[in-house]
This record gives sequence, C-alpha cells and structure tokens, in this order.
Amino acid sequence: MIEIRFGSQVCGELASAAGREWLVPDGLGGYAMGTVGGLRTRRYHGLLVVPGEAPAARKVGLASLDPAVLLPSGARVRLGAHEWISGDVDPRGFELLERFDLADGLPRWRWRIGDVVIERELAMLHGRSCVAVVHRLISGGPVELELAAACTWRDAHGERRADGPPLRMDPVDGGALIEGAYRLSGPGWTPQGNWWRGVYHREEAARGLHPEEDLWYAGQFRDTLRHPGDTMSVLAWAQDPGPAPAPPPATEVVASARRRNREVVASAKPADDVEATLALAADAFIVRTNDTPVEVVAGYPWFGAWSRDTMISYEGLFLRTGRAYLGRELLRSYAATLSEGMLANTADTGRVEYNTVDGTLWFLHAVSRHVTVTGDTDLGDELLPALRGVVDAHLAGTRYGIAVDPADGLLTAGAPGAALTWMDARVYGVPVTPRHGKPVEVNALWINGLAGVAELAELAGQDADGLHRLHERAVKAFRDRFPTPSGWLHDVVDAPAPAYPLGGAAFHDDDLLRPNQLLAWSLPFAPLEADPRAVGLVGAGLLTPLGPRSLSPDCPGFTGRHRGGPAERDSAYHQGTVWPWLIGPYADAARRAGLPVDTLFTGLEAHLTEYGLGSVSETADGTAPHIATGCPFQAWSVAELLRARR
Repeated sequence: MIEIRFGSQVCGELASAAGREWLVPDGLGGYAMGTVGGLRTRRYHGLLVVPGEAPAARKVGLASLDPAVLLPSGARVRLGAHEWISGDVDPRGFELLERFDLADGLPRWRWRIGDVVIERELAMLHGRSCVAVVHRLISGGPVELELAAACTWRDAHGERRADGPPLRMDPVDGGALIEGAYRLSGPGWTPQGNWWRGVYHREEAARGLHPEEDLWYAGQFRDTLRHPGDTMSVLAWAQDPGPAPAPPPATEVVASARRRNREVVASAKPADDVEATLALAADAFIVRTNDTPVEVVAGYPWFGAWSRDTMISYEGLFLRTGRAYLGRELLRSYAATLSEGMLANTADTGRVEYNTVDGTLWFLHAVSRHVTVTGDTDLGDELLPALRGVVDAHLAGTRYGIAVDPADGLLTAGAPGAALTWMDARVYGVPVTPRHGKPVEVNALWINGLAGVAELAELAGQDADGLHRLHERAVKAFRDRFPTPSGWLHDVVDAPAPAYPLGGAAFHDDDLLRPNQLLAWSLPFAPLEADPRAVGLVGAGLLTPLGPRSLSPDCPGFTGRHRGGPAERDSAYHQGTVWPWLIGPYADAARRAGLPVDTLFTGLEAHLTEYGLGSVSETADGTAPHIATGCPFQAWSVAELLRARR
C-alpha cells in the first residue's frame, strides 16, 4: 500500500493535522474516526460509533480517550486535543506529535516528551462494535499514563447537552457500563462523572450546522509503564442484547485487524500500491446489517445505504476486489425489493422508498457486469424474470411518470417536486436540477440495460428478439436526438420549458455542458461510438485533478465553491462541484475515443493522502485548488477509481 506518514510539521500544525481524517470501520456500519492531530472536528467523530438497525442510524459512544503522561519530575503532560466554544484549543497534544502513520489501514501516533516516547495504536474488532486502544512506551520511563474517557450516547447527527440528564454509569469489573449501551474496560479505573461543556466542532460550523456539544467525563484509567515495550490498553464495546463473551485483549484485536487488512488486500491481487490502498478502502463500505447479509455504506461518516450508489459502486467494490461471492448475495437481496419495475432506494430514512429513475437501470448494469466478469450464468438465469419485469414495467409506465415514450422508444421521467436522477439536490424541497424529460445518462443506461437483459436472455436460451427491437429503436432515437451543434450531447431532451411566451414551445432541449453524457460513450452497450472531438470537449470543459465537474464554468448557474450552510451547499452540489466518481465514465470514454489516459489519475492518487486518508472524497470545489468537500470516505469515488485504473 502507499505510505501515509506525517511528521511534526503536519502533525503539529493544527489546520494540517485537523484537515486529514482517518477511518477504522467495524464491518457493521459503525466505526472509529478522527483526525491526525486528535482534534474532533465533527459531531460524527469518536472512538466508538455504534451502528443501529440501518447503517445510517448510528450512535456516538466513546468520544475520546485523552492521554496524560506523569513524568518522574512530577510534571503532567496532556496529549489530547479539544477545541472549545470560547475559541481556545486546549490541550494541544498535537504539538508533541513527532509522527502519525496509517499502517495496514490502522492509525498510529507517536508523541515525544523529551526522551519519553509514547505510541498509540487503534483498531476495531471486525464484525463487532468494539474498539481497542493500545498505548506503548517506546523509550524513556518509567512514567504514569492516565487516559480520560470523554463519553456521550446520542444520535450521530445531533448533540447532547449538559442541561439534560447525566449519563448513567454502572460499575463493572475494570470499568463502567455507560447508559446500558456500551462498556469501558481497562486498568486502574477511577470513576468521575461531570460535564465538559462547550466542545466545538469546526467542520460542523463550516457546514452551517450546530457546532457545539457537551461531553460526559466518565472517569480515567491509570497504569505505570516502566520499560520500553510496556503497554496500557483500553477496550470499549457495545453491549450485546444477549450474553456474549468479552472481546479479546486489545493487543490481540490490533494484531487481528492488521492481519485481516493484509488478507483483504492480498485477495484483491492488486497491481500496485495505489490499487492495494484502494482495495482496503473499498472494504470499509461493504457491511453486514441486521436485515441483509451484505450492504454498501455510501459514505462515511453520515451516509447509509443508497441503491443508486450501491449499483454504481458494484463492479469496483465487489468484482475488482475478489468479492463476487458477496456481491452475488447483494444482487439477490436487492432484486427482492423490486416493485412496479423499480428498485427500492432504502436510503437513510429508515423506510423503503422508490424515488429514482436511474437506480434500477444501474442495477441492470450491475447484474450484467457480474455475469460477464464472473461467468455466473446461474445468477443471470435466476434474476432474468425480474429483469424482464423491469423492462415491461418501464414500457407500461411506473411511478413519477417514468415510462418509455411510444413515439421514439426513449425513457422519459418527471413529476412535480421530484428529483429522480443522481443530480437530486433540493433546496427547501425544490429540486435544484430537476432534469424532467429524457436525461442523457438515463437513456444511455436504458439502452445499455436493454442490451444487457437481451444478452442474459440469450445465455438462458430464451427469445430476445423483442428486447433487440426495443434496443435498436432507442439507439436510433438517441443518435438522432442527443447530439448538439456545439459538438457535445444534450443533457436532457424534451425537457419542460421553465417559461415560454404565448404560442411558444412547451418543451426544449437542454444543452448545458454536463458530465452525464459520458455514459453515452462509456457503458458496455453504449449508444454512441466514442468520438475523440466530443469526449475532448467534455474533458476540456469539465475535467479537474479530482475528476469532472458537474457543470462547465462557462455555463450559467456555475457555482465554484461547495461551501456554506445546507442550502448553499445543496445549491452548488450539481452546479459545478467536482465528483470524483465520474472519473470512471470519463476514463472509459477517453479510452474508447483513443485519447491518452496515462496521467488521468495522478491528482486522485495524490488525494489519497490529503483528506480522508487512504480513500477518496465525495466531492470537491469546482474551482482551484479543488479542496475536497462532502464525505471524506465515499464508496462510488473509491470504486470507480479502482475500476477505471485497472
């Protein structure tokens, strides 16, 4: 894997250290997450964040475990870091960090206090909501080490305040049970029990959200480290509803996590260190939940499972990492959610919704790619009736006006207030880019899906003539309707005109330069031959070091900064913001057009050490220097970079 290591000039400078985040997942949708400098900059940061019934229904438990070293001289040196609503940062333990590294995907810190060096390692027990934190004396000593446990128990999207009830603490052997929900265990436990008021989260303030919470100081662990190599370990784990054995010792949890991560990388058979890093990054998004054997978390720290994201990510996460056996189960479980020809979009709401025009079409693509790559025709045969049902439902018409236009065989969609494509941002309930009519990528996916289902039907020995006729008609209409005089493709045709004079046209064709057209050249059964001039125009207008923008800077409505409060960010979300996942369609289209791609991934490879360490962000600013925004760890960004590089 690529080396991710920082010295004192990054670790000791607050903006640099707090702007780089690490993630350790538990395989269930929970995680430990924080920054290189140890400062909690988000409400979502914590050492034990516990998944709920759905991946997005997480709760923050153990917020931090702050070390303090008692030297033989009597001096007490605090190594933690907190920012307060007053503006103070205290303590400032990051100033004593001499190194941070991400080794086998696990974070490791080293603090130097004169000749004393203390190391911290952290890991989670895969398949269980349990974090292990190991401190080791590297040099110097003897020293006393204190670890102050700052706790909460709240929804990850909110905060808990001191004006509410204190956290319930029940004494247990070696520590405490907090709120009956999770347990702390380690040496020399001394309970405390008071509020730390006014903890400040700078990233939440930057996102226009409430930045303040109060933390409960539950108590401290204490032990003596006499000789180099001596360790002090703490475990925190969610209390299981039934009887369950205690976790293994913390040092074993760390060693086991390191071995597992190496095995994950080896099983992906990476071609180079970047691919190895991406293979491990992909592992974070594949989880098991209470309701399904396999699910995909769209992004950390705030997203849960979204069907569109899952299907776009499918090939990169499962087929490029040697996990087709898990992907097979995921496809079968998603097929069971089909209703009126639409795939459920389980999303983060905790309820099943059917509200995308493209999620189902990406599902057709994922099944087709699975069978093509693996040769698993048994799965193709099993799912074929459901896939034919999708085609039939789209021909007949389904929710939100989604239907095949009998006039040309293209797919149209739209309903008042709906945002059905992946460009689905809303501001005060109003879609920013509604894209009603016949969107270019939706119809490329429809054409691709028809060809894929026809191929599966033929593999099963079934008649596919009707599917071929539908495909041919849609391809002809696509080639007639979508090219523009400018050389690129319309983003939407037959779009309702926002306003028109009496006697004017009620519909128009939207020719804004957007990246959605890339799918018309990049998909396996793309409707168009990749034209070097057209793909080159898209690249010239949209490409950045971190991937294509969602709108050209030359177009009206372009917004170069994805910043501010929720309304400001959502207004910019698809109006110029960079989306790294689009590097996959762009790379495929460029290759097919005969354009060079040798240096296409350089910026994204460098990005692996800039924001979410070892991973790829959800979005970035559309204008230079293209600072990353959104989730630091995003499934389709990782999956498409992994797929496209290979």
